[in-house]
This record gives sequence, C-alpha cells and structure tokens, in this order.
Amino acid sequence: MEKKKYYITTPIYYPSGKWHIGTCYTTIICDALARFKRMQGYDVFYLTGTDEHGQKIQKVAASCGVEVKSYIDGVVDELKKLWQLLDISYDKFIRTTDADHEKAVQKIFDVLYKKGDIYKSEYEGWYCTPCEAFWTKTQLVDGKCPDCGREVELTKEESYFFKLSKYQQRIQKLIEEDKEFLQPTSRQNEMLNNFIKPGLQDLCVSRTSFDWGVKVPFDPKHVIYVWIDALTNYITALGYGSDDESLFNKYWPADVHMMGKEIVRFHSIIWPAILMALDLPLPKKVYGHGWLMFNNDKMSKSKGNIVDPFILCERYGVDALRYYMLREVPFGQDGNFTNEIFLKRRNSDLANDLGNLVSRVTAMVSQYFDGVIPKPSIKQDVDLDLIDLAQKTYPEAAAYMDEMRAPEALESIFRLIQRANKYIDECTPWILAKSQDGRERLKSVLYNLCETIRISAVILQPFLTQTPAKIFTKLGLQEGKLTSFESIEKFGADIAGLKVDKGEQLFERIDIAKELKVMDEILEQQKKIAAKSQAESAQKADNVVDVCMIGIEEFEKVELKIGTVVDCRKVEKADKLLCSKIDLGEREPRTVVSGIAKYYTPEEMIGKQVVVVTNLKPVKLRGIESQGMVLCASDEDGNLALISPIKSMKSGSEVR
Repeated sequence: MEKKKYYITTPIYYPSGKWHIGTCYTTIICDALARFKRMQGYDVFYLTGTDEHGQKIQKVAASCGVEVKSYIDGVVDELKKLWQLLDISYDKFIRTTDADHEKAVQKIFDVLYKKGDIYKSEYEGWYCTPCEAFWTKTQLVDGKCPDCGREVELTKEESYFFKLSKYQQRIQKLIEEDKEFLQPTSRQNEMLNNFIKPGLQDLCVSRTSFDWGVKVPFDPKHVIYVWIDALTNYITALGYGSDDESLFNKYWPADVHMMGKEIVRFHSIIWPAILMALDLPLPKKVYGHGWLMFNNDKMSKSKGNIVDPFILCERYGVDALRYYMLREVPFGQDGNFTNEIFLKRRNSDLANDLGNLVSRVTAMVSQYFDGVIPKPSIKQDVDLDLIDLAQKTYPEAAAYMDEMRAPEALESIFRLIQRANKYIDECTPWILAKSQDGRERLKSVLYNLCETIRISAVILQPFLTQTPAKIFTKLGLQEGKLTSFESIEKFGADIAGLKVDKGEQLFERIDIAKELKVMDEILEQQKKIAAKSQAESAQKADNVVDVCMIGIEEFEKVELKIGTVVDCRKVEKADKLLCSKIDLGEREPRTVVSGIAKYYTPEEMIGKQVVVVTNLKPVKLRGIESQGMVLCASDEDGNLALISPIKSMKSGSEVR
C-alpha cells in the first residue's frame, strides 16, 4: 500500500544578519511535525532554505566590502550549521540563487506574462528596504513602514506588475469559505478586513534600481522581485518548471506552509493568486504563528536582545532548547522567552520529571533484579490507572499534532511521566523489596515503570531528538520495532529480560541563580557587540554615500596599476570565484580573488594583463586573503569583461 504524502515547508529565511532563537522557532515546529508524520508512516517531504536576492542584501554586502554571493555563502553556511546542531531533518534546503530555481522563476514569469497576468507600467510608492515591501501613503503609520516602523522612501521606476486585483474575488471566497486554509482563525479576519475587502492592488514584480536578482528573461534590465522569486520556491524545489517534475507531481499541493504572522499576507493572498494564475492547486493550509519575544520585546539585532541558540545548546543541550520552543510557546500566539523560564522548564520537566524518573527506575532494577527488567507477576488496581493513561497518551498526542498543537501534545506526554513518578510513591518499591511476596509484586511495578518510560520515550522522539535514544540505551533497547509508534498502541511489550544501564543522569539540575548571572553577562556582551556593529555599519554607509560623488582629491587616492596574471585557479566550493596570482612589479605576485569564474576559465586568465586597484584593504573571501580588486565592465545584459590595456605594458605600470 502506497504511503500517504505529507509536504511541509518553512518560509525561506533572509540571510541578512545574525541567526537567533526566533529564527529557530518555525523550523523546530516543522521538524517536530515532519518527524511525527514520518513515524506515523507518512512519506514526508520537508523543505526549508534561504531567500537570497534583493536590494537589502546587496547593500549589506557592499557595506562589508565583499561580493554579494560570497557574503551570502558565509551566512548560509552558519544557518546550515545551526540546523545541523538542532537536528533539523529537512529533505531539501533550497537557495534562491540555485541555478535550477532561477531558471524555473524565469519560466514562470514568462508564462504569466504571455497569459496577460503580468504587464509593464510605472510604479510610484513608498518602499521599505528592510521589509522589501511597497506601501501606499494611507498604509503608512506615522509616515513609516507599518510592519517594522522604519523609514520609507518614495520610489518611482518602470516595473512589471502582476494582476493581483484580477483574483480578489477568488481569494476572498477562498478565505471566507475554506476555514481550514488559513489558520489560526484570527489571521482570516486580519487578511479579509485589512487587505482583501479594502481592495487588492496590482503587485509590482520587478525592479530596475538594483541588479542582484533573477533577470526578466525578455527584459534583462529588470530583476524579478521577491514575490515571484521567493514564493515560487515551494514548487521549484520540487522540480516545477524543470525537465523532471516527478517530485512536484508526487508531493504538491503542500499540506502545510508554516510561517510567522508578519508574512501571512504574502502566503495567503499573493501566493494563492500566483498559483491560480498558473492553474495549479492551492496549498491545503497556511499557518501563521505568533512571534517569539524576549522579555516581551521582539528580538532584534539593533536592540541587542538576540538570544544565541549556539550558546544555549552548548550550555544546556539541544533538547532543552527544542523542548522549550515546543512546550512553552502557545501555538498561534506570541510567546515569550526569558532566561529564567527556560532554565526552570529544563530543571522541572526535563531534570526532575523525566530525568529523575529514568534514573530512579533503572537504579531500582539494578538494585533489586541485577539490572534485568523482570516479568510482571501480581497486578493491582493502581496499575490499571497507569496502564490506561499510557495507552491513551499516544492517541491524544497524535490528535494534538494533527491540529499542530505541539505544546498540548508534550503536556499529555509529560502527564504520563508525572503519573509514573506518582506511581512510584504509591507502590513504595523500597518497602516491597523487603519481603518475598513484596518482591513478586515489585516485578510488576518495575516492569510497568520500564514500559511506561519506553512508551514516553517513543512518543518523545519527534520532539527531543537525542534524549529518547539515551533512554532506549538505558533500557537495553535497540532502535527498531520496540521504538516505533506501532509498538505503543498497546501496553505490555516484550521487554522483560532486557538489561538496563543506569549510566549518567539525562539532565543534571542546574543552579538557576548562578546561570542567570552568566546569561545576563552574555546578553550584555551581545548588546555591546550590537552597538559597535551599528556604529560601524553607519560609518560604512556614510563611506558608501561619499563614494557616489567624490572630488579629484579623493579619486587621486585610488591606486590603479597594470598587472599580469601568472597563475589562476578556481576557489573550492565557490562557483563564481577565481583566485589569481598577479605580477604587479613587486617582490612577489599578489593574490586577488574575483567573482569572474562564470566568464573566464583559469586557463584563459593566465598571461592576461588586467587593471588592479592596489591600495584596497585586504579582505578574506572563502578563507583566502584578497589583496586588491580586478576592474571589469558589465552591460545591461549581464555580460562582463576584464579591463585591459590596448597594448602590452610593464607589470606595475600606473594607470593615470
């Protein structure tokens, strides 16, 4: 029998700054859902990735003095390390700079244009660079962006437009009649009242004021804007628009698009309209969860209140962070992260309830039965209550996960764990061990506890990715049949005779007061770093503005020389970079890294004479220190050519 399909996506993340636990929230939720569905026997495809085009990121890279793609590569590498640390089980990580995605985006744009759903006009509106969003004057709040509260600028340029207004009635009908499409319900009212009913305006889908993006195939001075570039990742990742659409035919439509509430408008209005225009099925559900706040304030690099997930995982464990995210935040609403609540949750739930239960039970099996789980013997009424709850826990957790209510699912699992701790106190194993009759009864008590621990660990696997495996080892279990969801449909698995291993504590209790001081110190350091970074960014921005219009005295500071390329090679894991050794008449050739691999091979470069900016500060690209910049020219079609002297010149000759 063919497995049921389940396709779940996070939004693709914009690599413009430091990753924090707010970034992790959506991804951890989707990972738990994907893992749960896999254990239920579904054929799951879990997609995440990065949105890498646009004016904002081009400006950030320029302020850092590096090529845009090189800047992005470093930030994306850091994100992938974070997902690896958090055991995120995605099936594909898409980048909008992937060649197959860019090709499919151009094809989609062309299809919509030929259908008449995209047309050329001129746009004038208020543009917020950080949000990459246009607003009408009436949508501004106190003259600023209604989403982020930052300054906007009046922008006027030739653009292509998508006929969003054409699909207004269909979008309105979708949200009003299909109550499952957009969740939670509060998002439905927000979209209808704030955006749809006031009237949908046609959407600007290209820009000419920057060039970091996918070129419009038939008009390359335009780059395709975020709506068609980024949103279509959900289908291009499955091969839509390519020569192989097998994954698209298998998994589309998506079961769940998960995202933060600030981008629900794009996913519940613009994205369905694009799909309607393409005559494609709509996703089954769009879910806009709340924000994860820090001390009731939105996390922000500029505020210096970013909580570093790498630090949290290193100090307190990956499962502690995953548990807090999935257990503490009321799904669909804003959640609040505080260091104190995080540490208390770790101590109370993970160390006291779960860790203490496993430690006590394995210790008693070791003490009373030489570490071998006994066969149950004498059953009493008190057992029935525990067994009944154990058998109800998985169906209850599964029902909650069907509704994407991870906090309630975890609450039901820990209700069983807490009941098992109470069961120990009710049965008093230490007293039973003192008599022969008591020892017979003790066999059932300890078996029941071991079986309850096994069931709890099995259900916890999608939520905590490391702890359940440690519990199975302590119970003498190998991963397989007895660690599957199928094995917990009934209480009473054949675990008698397994050898337990008490080992180390799953979670050591921590001194909360002491740790709070440490975390406060870390946060203060982050605030200082954020303040310094802001000051440096402002200075760099000023420098960038200065470069736009300079006097002759400033230009004279630029040192240009003729150099001869004596050696050249491709930079590993960087498709666009070449590393050249250039003779500039100095004692040794200089190393210069350039983003020209798309236009020149290493063999073509050797022997070429080029113009080099020789008094730039060295910068590291892919771990290589670049000691200058090779000058090139580019045209509107994206063609690039090196600037070279008309006739051969001596290496080191000045360009005047």
